[in-house]
Amino acid sequence: MADSTFPPALTDTRAFDIARAMLDGFDRHYRLFRQTSAEAKQRFEAADWHGQQRAQRERIEFYDLRVDEAAERLQREFAAAALEKDTWQQVKLHYIGLLIDHHQPECAETFFNSVTTKILHRSYFHNDFLFVRPAVSTEYIENDEPAALPTYRAYYPTRETLRETWLRIVNNFQLEREFEDLDRDIDAVLAAVAVELGQYRMRANFQIQVLSSLFYRNKGAYLVGKVINGFYETPFALPILHGDDPAPGRPKPGDSPSGAGTAGAAGPHPGGLIIDTALFGEDDLLLLFSFARAYFMVAMEVPSAYVQFLRSLMPTKPRSELYSALGLQKQGKNLFYRDFLMHMRHSSDKFRTAPGIKGMVMLVFDLPSFPYVFKVIKDFFPAPKESTTRETVKSKYLLVKQHDRVGRMADTLEYSNVAFPRARFDDELVAELRHFCPSLLEDDGDALVIRHVYIERRMIPLNIYLQDASPAQIEHAVVEYGNAIKDLVRANIFPGDMLWKNFGVTRHGKVVFYDYDEIEYLTDCNFRKVPEPRNEEEEMSGEVWYTIGPKDVFPETFEPFLLGNPAVREVFMKHHADLLDAAFWQGHKQQILAGYVHDVFPYEAHRRFAHQRHGEALAASS
Repeated sequence: MADSTFPPALTDTRAFDIARAMLDGFDRHYRLFRQTSAEAKQRFEAADWHGQQRAQRERIEFYDLRVDEAAERLQREFAAAALEKDTWQQVKLHYIGLLIDHHQPECAETFFNSVTTKILHRSYFHNDFLFVRPAVSTEYIENDEPAALPTYRAYYPTRETLRETWLRIVNNFQLEREFEDLDRDIDAVLAAVAVELGQYRMRANFQIQVLSSLFYRNKGAYLVGKVINGFYETPFALPILHGDDPAPGRPKPGDSPSGAGTAGAAGPHPGGLIIDTALFGEDDLLLLFSFARAYFMVAMEVPSAYVQFLRSLMPTKPRSELYSALGLQKQGKNLFYRDFLMHMRHSSDKFRTAPGIKGMVMLVFDLPSFPYVFKVIKDFFPAPKESTTRETVKSKYLLVKQHDRVGRMADTLEYSNVAFPRARFDDELVAELRHFCPSLLEDDGDALVIRHVYIERRMIPLNIYLQDASPAQIEHAVVEYGNAIKDLVRANIFPGDMLWKNFGVTRHGKVVFYDYDEIEYLTDCNFRKVPEPRNEEEEMSGEVWYTIGPKDVFPETFEPFLLGNPAVREVFMKHHADLLDAAFWQGHKQQILAGYVHDVFPYEAHRRFAHQRHGEALAASS
């Protein structure tokens, strides 16, 4: 039976030109995306950390700017909004033809969807205009241009050449800055590999495969690959950092770190490069590529090939999250939605109000069988949030999207006009939505359309986790909670509302912040001690008797809200009492204002080679 949506002939002479103009818009986007990603190497070599942060923020905006440009061009040159359905179908077919030998066909299809839905009203466009499923395969794409790098390089060492091979792997990236002591670092890598692989025999296929671009983020560059031996593959990543050339009083690598999970703070006087540690296995790489971290800068011509390689290292990580981690968050968002639709087809449970304490700003619901939560901004907010606006909340979420999330803030996917099957919502949830968010709801036959929604990974709320936790789990969670706040502080973020309910616990036991409506830059806040009362009347007053500015924060007042549980209080005061002292916050604010950029890395401080050498030196001297 013929497909009634398929045009019988390509009869509209405008269709090819429209398809070509659409692809020109995408190609411009990817050229700029790739250029700023490739320039991360020069910024890293020059220790231009502020430039790296700026490029990270600006790159996130590239996609929407190019979509707007393409939509404006199609309107101007072709009056695209007035085109007939048959013409749009022909445009799509021509576009598919243009993608046959393209290096980013899946991303170009997503761009087509973005431009088309921007031009056409939701009630007008149909699935046969859009790429609901991929039309062009991404299998086996490789850049065959003479000067092109392969997606990955394969090295075939013997036991005699293993050390030389690791040296060649690192040197092939041709970093312009000298290493502090590459021979020393390679010896540490070889020792770590020997521990990881144990007593092994080199099989006939023994090889080391390494992706051809380094992965740049914050102040690190990550070399990513895998060791293959017989039937076994061992994923690995080597973080490359700038070693300290410390100013007086500044800690050297290996000195006492500033907190668990944090690699300490590097000053503005970097020395030679160092390989900081070796990460092995899927769990280490999942933390490196966590949804709570900023996107990498990666110079890649064929993103699907990078995703395929990374999936071999992390088979449990969705492709959508890998595309996002590579900076292609719109492609990640598109794939996530396809996965969601597929999940809906193969499940029958109902959406419900999410467990936990209900928020004042967001209405949160979930589908028990699906590991994400859906967050909708309410139309009105009770005291003390009554001055909050929808635009303010959206600006906070955008801030988080563009900022280095340092492993402590969940990434969010933002969608407009999402049609949910009404039959899959329980009545209590629908009643809540109609009460709190009526402006965002639209009934469309059997569908309930939500005009604006955020989606993020589901975690166990920290307050719920602590209720049933053992003493050991309480200690770990409270230490992690304090470390999360301190990592945010180092990234110039004041979380605002620090209640336990606004933090979640991941499956790796990491504590992550996810309530953004009160988030502020640390440098915009004024941290103060509560003034001493001037007389007995002020001392006995049950009211606040001192003036408070709009950005004033009094850390010592956190205690009554956070430390009511004696078991929690004991751990908190042992590890994080400094969070109740205004001097802690003031000190970090002053450092950041002075241009100081902290290192926050996705592995524990004791994993650092310098930390291990420091421990060995202490043991040898005792």
